[in-house]
Amino acid sequence: MSITDTNRANINDLIQQIQNGQLMASFEKYYADDVVMSENGAEDTSRVGKAANRGYEQYFVDHSGWFGVRVDAVLADGDITAYQMWMDFAMDGQRLQRTQFAVQQWKDGQIVKETFHYGA
Repeated sequence: MSITDTNRANINDLIQQIQNGQLMASFEKYYADDVVMSENGAEDTSRVGKAANRGYEQYFVDHSGWFGVRVDAVLADGDITAYQMWMDFAMDGQRLQRTQFAVQQWKDGQIVKETFHYGA
């Protein structure tokens, strides 16, 4: 199996877990200890490392409710994957509908960098 095929299978499994309400399980399984995450490409020193990002992900889980989610595209090419996801959710009581693009860089079966792109 090529690295592209392996990473395509990994990102599809991660997406399936997210759709099934298992965001934290997918985070623990697929994110590297030294992962760097960002929103709309902005550098954020508080988003470096798995421990720091775990707090962000857990806050999102604890403060959001879901009405719908749809994956429109999944791409994989070597160590890079990406997906487009439409989401209908409430965050801290405010209902939002958003299309988000997430781009991941993989190393040794784990995500080492992830950037989320969406409009405000």
